[in-house]
Amino acid sequence: MEETSKLEEKLGINFKNEDLLKEALTHRSFLNEKHDWPLPHNERLEFLGDAVLELTVTEYLYEKFPKEDEGKLTVLRAALVNYQMLAKVAEDLELQKYIWMSKGERGDNPKAKEVILANAIEAVIGAIYLDQGYVATEQFVKKFILIHLNEVLETKSYRDAKSELQELVQERMKLTPIYRVISEAGPAHDKNFRIGVFLGENLAGEGEGSSKQEAEIEAAKAALKDFNK
Repeated sequence: MEETSKLEEKLGINFKNEDLLKEALTHRSFLNEKHDWPLPHNERLEFLGDAVLELTVTEYLYEKFPKEDEGKLTVLRAALVNYQMLAKVAEDLELQKYIWMSKGERGDNPKAKEVILANAIEAVIGAIYLDQGYVATEQFVKKFILIHLNEVLETKSYRDAKSELQELVQERMKLTPIYRVISEAGPAHDKNFRIGVFLGENLAGEGEGSSKQEAEIEAAKAALKDFNK
């Protein structure tokens, strides 16, 4: 495990409270092996970081594209904050060297690794927000995440099943699809989510996946099949 001071250099952040960064890097599985670990796992910070990240990206896109409607802004935001993009950002920062997790979690499942990395970067954003405030967090998001906006626009990577469904539903029904967890099963390190996409109160499609984002994409694909019949 690398020293977190090296990570701080990569992040460009000197934490006042080092425990916040360490908590952000503590995966739930690590606590099962290290019972005397003094810090909680990172899921609360991930919850906070997810919200701060979404607000920061939303505000940036809102100001940058004053003529775009909410549908286009939504799919651009989704392309910037999905788990694949966040995992890429985490890999660029070599975050995997700093995360405390069980030996089992360091296995060969690429998708699980991506989800762990994405969750960890959200937790780090939550830690930066608590330690440094909104302005520093905004600067971090611009430097490491919003830098990928041109790439998203050039490759049109924002056009996934969720974005296609969003545009279709807003055009035809003037609604925004809502995704809800129907069920989840399995241990913390190997979850399976079943998610439904709702148009108003009507269930339009269901999907399963090892992460909520994956299940949402599958639900959107199912809904698109009905729309395109």
